[in-house]
Amino acid sequence: MPKSGAVVMAAGKSTRMKSAKVKVLHEICGRPMLAYVLDALRGAGVEKIALVVGHDRERVRDMFGGQADITFVEQLEQKGTGHAVMMAEREMRDVSGPLFVLAGDGPLIRSQTLKTLLSFFATKHAAMTLATSELTDQIGYGRILRGADGKLQRIVEERDCTESQRQIREVNPSYYLFDAAKLWPFLAKITPNNAKGEYYLTDLVELMLSAGEAVEAVAAVPPEDVLSINSRSELAKVSAIMESRILEGIMASGVTITSPANTWIEFGAKIGEDTVLEPFTFIGAGAEVAAGSRVPAGTVVARGERFGSV
Repeated sequence: MPKSGAVVMAAGKSTRMKSAKVKVLHEICGRPMLAYVLDALRGAGVEKIALVVGHDRERVRDMFGGQADITFVEQLEQKGTGHAVMMAEREMRDVSGPLFVLAGDGPLIRSQTLKTLLSFFATKHAAMTLATSELTDQIGYGRILRGADGKLQRIVEERDCTESQRQIREVNPSYYLFDAAKLWPFLAKITPNNAKGEYYLTDLVELMLSAGEAVEAVAAVPPEDVLSINSRSELAKVSAIMESRILEGIMASGVTITSPANTWIEFGAKIGEDTVLEPFTFIGAGAEVAAGSRVPAGTVVARGERFGSV
């Protein structure tokens, strides 16, 4: 029986991206954005992952099938986040401890944030723990409503917010952690009483609190990590942030990048120490550059290729 698990929502279409390909398969620095979410879960020690698929599901299965910790669940009709988790209940009933619920289009998520939620779960024994963030641009995010005592009261989706609620800066980036044993009975109580007629996972806050269960909201997500992807413009913004992380890691490993703003390195490229990368260099995913190399300006090392004596 798995001690920890996760449900990852990966069924949505790419409507605003104007693409036939499901959103979670669009690439960030040389790999599908969904892969980063899976990495973060594995880095936090999660043992079993249910991918909720719908649109373009065969392509998702082709790319992520055959991985021992992944099981696939179909959501053929998208009726909200709560509905997506309902579809995974049968497969995830055997999880005995903490159960994450995450969106597959948030590749900037970090394992450390998930570990923070797990730490709160271990000490507070809450039925539900969620990570929040404070943003200056809150458009598109559900707002966190707290009482005078600072305790979480509920989450209001933006489309259902009053004008005063829209001004709240603390938002819900959709990082959830549940006590698996307590999740399923409450999930069955969700009703689609909202503007879109969907089953909102966020309704569990009020349902659990009214039943006397503990619900914790932890300010644990840096604003930079919150950005999810709903457009090609946001895809480019997230790619730039991820590229910055990759470059920082490469430089920390002993590589000189003479012009980081004019260098692009995809995920998984291996560059030996004491290498110097001159401006306008591209190094693709899975490429290798030998230690001590000097890579001339304008060089392209394509995906899977080698440069120097590796």
